[in-house]
Amino acid sequence: MAEHTSSSIIIDAAPAEVMDVISDFDRYPEWTGEVKLAEVVSRDAEGRAEEVRLVLDAGAIKDDHTLAYTWGGPDQVSWTLVKSQMLRAIDGSYTLRPVDGGDRTEVTYRLTVDVKIPMLGMIKRKAEKVIIDRALDGLKKRVESGSAV
Repeated sequence: MAEHTSSSIIIDAAPAEVMDVISDFDRYPEWTGEVKLAEVVSRDAEGRAEEVRLVLDAGAIKDDHTLAYTWGGPDQVSWTLVKSQMLRAIDGSYTLRPVDGGDRTEVTYRLTVDVKIPMLGMIKRKAEKVIIDRALDGLKKRVESGSAV
């Protein structure tokens, strides 16, 4: 499962503002097209989500799954699959990098999906690309609109 898909976008906000939106899982259905339900199952000692249940509808990929989150400081979060109905694996990350003196943020989203049913690699990469592009566009709109508060 070495193949992955990644993309980046520049958001007109500081990294902390962007991470506030990324870490607010309960509000994902408000701004992501694919996430229909997000429920924090457990939190770490710092109050950050450790496990999150997500109901996803991304066209070719529809699933009810739970992800485990690892926080790599204030500018990076990654996740791996805990359990799923349709997925064999889903590994991803958001990495934030301040630009223009910290007033803007480059967000890189990296994703690898493996489904239990046979699916051509090309179709999986296309589904990953759709998930990434919609998530980055939604994140940018959400952060820049000020609706995150």
